Amino acid sequence: MILIAAVFAVLQLANLTARDTPDTKNYLSYALSLRGESKQEAAALTIDYVCAGKASVARRNQAVDVVRFHRASPTRRVVAQCRRDQWRGVSARLAAGQTAGHTVPFMSARFMRIFEARPGYPVLLMPFITVLGVKWGLWASAVAVTVAGGVLLFLVLRTLRVSTGAALTGQALFYVLPCGATAMRPMTEGLMMAVTLAALWGCALVLEGRARAGTWLVGGSLAVLFTVKHSQALFLGLSLTAACAVLLARRRRWDGPLRTLGVVAGCGVLATVLLARALHYPSESESVQDLLTDHYARPDRAHPWPEFLHVEVAFWVEWARRQFWEPLFLTAVVAAGWGALRRHPAFAGFLLAAAGTGVLNQAAHPDINVWGDRLIVLLWLLPAVGLPLLLDAVVRPGARALDGTVPGQSRGDTEVAR
Repeated sequence: MILIAAVFAVLQLANLTARDTPDTKNYLSYALSLRGESKQEAAALTIDYVCAGKASVARRNQAVDVVRFHRASPTRRVVAQCRRDQWRGVSARLAAGQTAGHTVPFMSARFMRIFEARPGYPVLLMPFITVLGVKWGLWASAVAVTVAGGVLLFLVLRTLRVSTGAALTGQALFYVLPCGATAMRPMTEGLMMAVTLAALWGCALVLEGRARAGTWLVGGSLAVLFTVKHSQALFLGLSLTAACAVLLARRRRWDGPLRTLGVVAGCGVLATVLLARALHYPSESESVQDLLTDHYARPDRAHPWPEFLHVEVAFWVEWARRQFWEPLFLTAVVAAGWGALRRHPAFAGFLLAAAGTGVLNQAAHPDINVWGDRLIVLLWLLPAVGLPLLLDAVVRPGARALDGTVPGQSRGDTEVAR
């Protein structure tokens, strides 16, 4: 396990910069502000990092351009243009008095409120960038989060009594599938996946008989997830509550540990809603306006919900068309779901619930132009966990499932065997 994580970390040295997204500068400036930097200092360090990444991409692109490879390096030109563009908006907003909060005003105050409500990831970044500097700190924090996600996935599978080889396969899949590449980008998705895997580990512990430790782990994961992205904490809490309800109804008995887990997840949902309102976090209507007005660059829509539903339907039609064109993702999801249901039916409900939050997250932001399908990336946890379960079911067909049965064997036969 450590060897796989170390190899992955070494490979990431190939790309120290140019992993940033438009959201990165908001989280980075937040972390720099927590470290004690002024708005001007935080803006300067953040803009330098972003522009260095753009210059790195431009230089690499030119090096492999069969027409322009012989020209002078574009680094200085790209950096100068990037700095002019970034400072133009920031300087104007700072001069206009937009200095509240922790983030540098790269966008309007209304848009920046979204990132002010997500302190968890900047808090994680702060010690890394303080000790290692901005470039190496962001890289090291991304490696740490991604490696932790793979290790947590390994622990989930081992808790389910999957073979060591299958568990290591799951860890490697987390790194090589899009969930690993997305987790390495300096934004919240990597931390969200790691915390979601921690919650899944808690669910596995509950099913395995270690109810107290598992329940505390799920509750703690929901609390941490609230600080990272409160809407994701709401989705995960709702999904886990629904999974517990389905399992209790399927078993037709009042299972104490499952009931407790469902109560904790339900309380997490209630706490998320109440805290978000008490802290005046942006509401769902604000999110819809953000989507339809291009981050508030245009006037608010008078009737946003009908327009949102129209965009929602159009998005999923186009998304399905693209998936059918290259059906690797859908094939992996279906195979993984079948493998999880075959190997561990009880845990499969929690896995489908947690991975399904990626679909909910994407449905809340039906934007086909978002880079790399990062909004739905949590759904890739289903192949990362489910495919090793399928592998284990094929390699060890006689291994017992989590509910005490052998795959393909009835409960009556199992009782007779006992």
